[in-house]
Amino acid sequence: MRDTRTDRTGPLPLGSAASSHDPFVRVRGAREHNLRGVDVDIPRDALTVFTGVSGSGKSSLAFGTIYAEAQRRYFESVAPYARRLIHQVGAPEVGEITGLPPAVSLEQRRAAPNTRSSVGTVTTLSNSLRMLFSRAGSYPPGAERLDSDAFSPNTAAGACPSCHGLGRVHETGEELLVPDPELSIREGAIAAWPGAWQGKNLRDVLDALGYDVDRPWRELDAKDREWILFTDEQPVVTVHPVREANRIQRPYQGTYMSARRYVMHTFSDSKSATLRAKAERFLTSSPCPACGGSRLRPEALAVTFAGRTIAELAALPLTELAKSLTGHGGSTPEQGGSETARVLTRDLVARIATVTELGLGFLSLDRATPTLSNGELQRLRLATQLRSGLFGVVYVLDEPSAGLHPADTEALLVVLDRLKAAGNTVFVVEHHLDVVRHADWLVDVGPEAGEHGGRVLHSGPPEALAEVTASATRRFLFDRAPVPERTVRTASGRLRVGPVTRHNLRGLEADFPLGVLTAVTGVSGSGKSTLVGALTETAEESPDVSRVVTVDQKPIGRTPRSNLATYTGLFDVVRKLFTETEQARQRGYKAGRFSFNVAGGRCETCQGEGFVSVELLFLPSTYAPCPDCHGARYNPETLEVRLRGRTIAEVLDLTVEAAADFFAGTPAASRALRTLLDVGLGYLRLGQPATELSGGEAQRIKLAAELQRPRRTPTLYVLDEPTTGLHPADVEVLMRQLHGLVDGGHTVVVVEHDMDVVATADRVLDLGPGGGDEGGRIVAQGTPAEVARMAASRTARYLAARLGG
Repeated sequence: MRDTRTDRTGPLPLGSAASSHDPFVRVRGAREHNLRGVDVDIPRDALTVFTGVSGSGKSSLAFGTIYAEAQRRYFESVAPYARRLIHQVGAPEVGEITGLPPAVSLEQRRAAPNTRSSVGTVTTLSNSLRMLFSRAGSYPPGAERLDSDAFSPNTAAGACPSCHGLGRVHETGEELLVPDPELSIREGAIAAWPGAWQGKNLRDVLDALGYDVDRPWRELDAKDREWILFTDEQPVVTVHPVREANRIQRPYQGTYMSARRYVMHTFSDSKSATLRAKAERFLTSSPCPACGGSRLRPEALAVTFAGRTIAELAALPLTELAKSLTGHGGSTPEQGGSETARVLTRDLVARIATVTELGLGFLSLDRATPTLSNGELQRLRLATQLRSGLFGVVYVLDEPSAGLHPADTEALLVVLDRLKAAGNTVFVVEHHLDVVRHADWLVDVGPEAGEHGGRVLHSGPPEALAEVTASATRRFLFDRAPVPERTVRTASGRLRVGPVTRHNLRGLEADFPLGVLTAVTGVSGSGKSTLVGALTETAEESPDVSRVVTVDQKPIGRTPRSNLATYTGLFDVVRKLFTETEQARQRGYKAGRFSFNVAGGRCETCQGEGFVSVELLFLPSTYAPCPDCHGARYNPETLEVRLRGRTIAEVLDLTVEAAADFFAGTPAASRALRTLLDVGLGYLRLGQPATELSGGEAQRIKLAAELQRPRRTPTLYVLDEPTTGLHPADVEVLMRQLHGLVDGGHTVVVVEHDMDVVATADRVLDLGPGGGDEGGRIVAQGTPAEVARMAASRTARYLAARLGG
């Protein structure tokens, strides 16, 4: 391990040419992913924005190289045992980085969903609110003062014992477990039971226990039906399997588990999302009758502050919570001392202000993080960092403007300036032109994506990019032309939605024209997604819409096993081509041999994932390349088979663009690859793990998979912010596809903040005027030109500016 010297500016190797006062982070020979030996100097104590088309290499430079090296240096300072685990993760491919302070990464990718994680836990605001109730709450006469843990549903001291702090209880019934009582148990009457051997085992155990598994379910005695479905007993019995031809099956000891017990156990304990989802189909969910959904014990709910319980305050939008706390600084004697209450409320209100400043005042503390967009989650983490008081560090942010209305972006710029003013260096990977223009320094990577990118075209002040003709960013930053006038399409019909009363929508009614492109706009939390969700439900029942396709940004998979090729069906074509090679036929290899999801051809060390999970004990687990196959996913014998000179691993490593040439003579593959190219994903590798894809990339992969289908009947396409993560040049490519769908007779509805998209829509529906309780109303609707003139709309000013150039 290298010796390091640490001071305010962070660790530097002893003997480095750069002094501890070097004003630049100097990168030499960066080769991560598609970077081509990049050398670049980036100033410290400044706001630097990394730009370039999707896949150009900007994230590889900012996150994959600079942040990864700062993280590696930190890891080298920890205990030797932990360091041994960390070394499995590897180091970035870079010659040298000097002048690099400690770094904090704020990415959009999220960990596995956790229903106990909330806005309050991410921002730690819940901790402050619990302390306020503990120290300054109004307790019932004679009640003991509670510790702050007693106000948390995630601790044994605070969780409601009936629902274990979840707020909801799950139950099942005979009609759910046995949907068809005409069937016998042998015929599969108990639909909730598992399939394959495990289900057969339970049936055989019941048979051995003396129950009739061949009579129709409805003819069984009611007492027997009750025991079979709901007993908590787990009797063990000797099972004598029915002898089958050519198979010797010996008696074994089988344990019975009731259908209810199996479903509840699978739902609560299974690590398989598929099995949990199947189990959930046999359950009903309702608020816990003991706590009313508040998730807390009665003792905690008996304490109030400002006249409300902690559950009631946690359910308020943050803007309302701040108002409730302001002016209730503990002036009453029973609140345990006015000075304590004043100090705690003042701190809590100040911390809430940081979150609302980032346009998130519509969120409540009890809002579960799985329901947040990636952009909202990243801004919550950013708000937490603002209050941390750190200085002298590098903050590396991944598109903090994602999901932000232009009005909220202005507040974001103020926050980034505050981080910088506190003595920090701020690196931002960003496409939003207002953020780019605000930068002190610009690093433009390109000129194109994948193997056509990976070079730094410009590193300097933003205005100097005007001289770099090779830059794809330059045209949008300096040569912005007004949106050309276009004829607004005529609607072929209308779909009436509502009245909708959900979240912050109160009896809202809206008309959506069919056969056109509609943009739904409004500030964060104004009700856009709620309205579009109601539209989807209405459309599925409408005779005017043959088919509804919702294209969201949820991951196409949560492990490296899921990838672009498997999701689009392209992998089936590739495996078939490999089985048809002469070498595969000689060896008797079937399609399964070339699947990394089944035993046989895959590398068994990593089970075909190409990566192994490294548990870092005190940090979130991460993935490292498999030590045996080095990411190839297959065993050596499988890799001996070649298709036109390439192994299956090498084919999966091709970019979409390169694969389009390689499979030019294979129509089934060409069609899938062409649609991926059409949505601007030519730079992605076929086998790129789902864990490496952004939400915007995942959404465009889903769109590409949909575009492959023959589209004969009128379809409604609903997209939630499809331009997230897209450079303006890529937005143009995507919009050509969406307008092509509309020209083909379909309807497209997009929830969008990008004025480039809104300006080319046929109709705009703007919600607001604010977020949360201040939103939920239609404040403007019409053509883009009409909405741009409506004073009530907060979108109008930005739309007018875009229409005017």
